[in-house]
Parts: sequence; C-alpha cells; structure tokens
Amino acid sequence: MRGSSRRPVAAVMAWVRRQPPKVKAFLAVVAGMAALVFIRFIVHDHDNLFVAAEAVHALGIAVLIYKLTKEKTCAGLSLKTQDLTALFLAVRLYCSFVMEYDIHTILDTATLAATLFVIYMIRFKLRSTYMLDKDNFKLYYVVVPCAVLTFFAHPTTSHNIVNRLCWAFCVYLEAVSVLPQLRLMQNTKIVEPFTAHYVFALGVARFLSCAHWVLQVLDTRGRLLTALGYGLWPSMVLLSEIVQTFILADFCYYYVKSVFGGQLVLRLPSGVV
Repeated sequence: MRGSSRRPVAAVMAWVRRQPPKVKAFLAVVAGMAALVFIRFIVHDHDNLFVAAEAVHALGIAVLIYKLTKEKTCAGLSLKTQDLTALFLAVRLYCSFVMEYDIHTILDTATLAATLFVIYMIRFKLRSTYMLDKDNFKLYYVVVPCAVLTFFAHPTTSHNIVNRLCWAFCVYLEAVSVLPQLRLMQNTKIVEPFTAHYVFALGVARFLSCAHWVLQVLDTRGRLLTALGYGLWPSMVLLSEIVQTFILADFCYYYVKSVFGGQLVLRLPSGVV
C-alpha cells in the first residue's frame, strides 16, 4: 500500500523534472498561490502563521542540536549561516524589546539561545568535523549590502532612528542568512538527513512567514503597507519575505522528491542551490 501510494507522487515529480525552467517557475508560482488560498481558508487568525514560522524554525534548530549531541559531528553544517542567524535574531530581539515586546520576543529568545548553543558546539566541541574548506561563502557579500540597504529603505514610524535601522537590517539579513548553508551543500553535493531536515524546516518557516505578510496585506486591502510607513520600506519588507522563500524553493523540491523516493541521503544535481 505504501509503495502504491507513492507511485502517483513519483510520476508527478518525474513529469515536473522533465519540464523546462520557465514551466517549473510557473508551476512553483501556481503551487504557492494555491497554498496561500488553502491557508487563508483554514487559518482564521493569520498572526498565528508568524508564530508557526518561528516555531518551525526552532524545530529545525532542535534537529541540529540532536545531530550535534547524538552523532557528535557537525559535518555538512555552515557555521557562517549560524553566525548570521544569531546576528539577525539578536538584532530582532533588541527591536522586539524596545518596540513591541510580545510572544515573538519569547520565541526569538529561545531560538537565539538554541542557535548560540549550535555555534558553541561547532566552534569548540566538534571543530574537528567542521568543513571549513567547504564553508567558503564570504559574509561581507551579504552583511555589507544589507547594512547599506538599511539606510535607503527603513521604517518611517515614530520610533527612534537607530531602532528603525536595526529593524530594517534584521529583515534584510534574515532573507539571505541561509546562503552560506546553500553554498556548502552546493560544494558537497550530498546532504545527510539531519541537515536536510533542518534546511527544509527553514524553507517551511520562510514560506509561513511570507504567507503571513501576503495574507495580512490582502486582508487589510493594502492598509498594512501604509501602516508600515511610506517610501520603499513597505515594498522591501514584502520583497524580502518573497526572496527568502524562493531562495529555498529549489532545495525543498529536491527534499520532497528524495523523501517520496525513499532516499535517506539527499543528492543534489549541479547548480541546484
């Protein structure tokens, strides 16, 4: 029964794989829109999507902690992605404390603590298994552009200018923080299960966060964008959510394909991430 239930899915995956890039992109957009419509009808309070996104992110980090403590290896993990994650979470936590202080503050605190533990394990306890030569993404490629963009597009609310700049910086940095991890996987071409689960959890979290913003804009008929301020900032918030979702979309496709194919180790074709 289990094998027969997988055959239609495998057939669909095989058909999608044969399509040209433009058709794949169109199918991805259609699938994303269908998922948004589905979520809109089953989730009445769309703020819960943001909470769910942070919870899934925390779950992904929990998978990493299990890998680090049980398997005693950090092979396949990007320390640079963890550094960027800790940075944007720390900045966002600061903004949360001084600007709103709600349930997100608690979730961010827990996620930051878990991320710092992962960094500690990679840097000190399991450094001998760290793939330093494969984790070769230059951090200034993302940190510097995000910092510069912060001064051109940031909130225009009544908060202190430093707090508004910090808010913008963490939004932009979050959108690209996974790039070092994707580069490492591109260099190795083989992704072991726990790392694959973690990156897939990031993809789900990013999609839920993006769905939260898109549905909020639709529900308020655009008034949410006005509430965020004027100028480029409202559009940049939405664009950042969409960008971070599409960055992981290709990997998530191969992850699902691998799971339904019964493969424990994910093998990535050249140029996937």
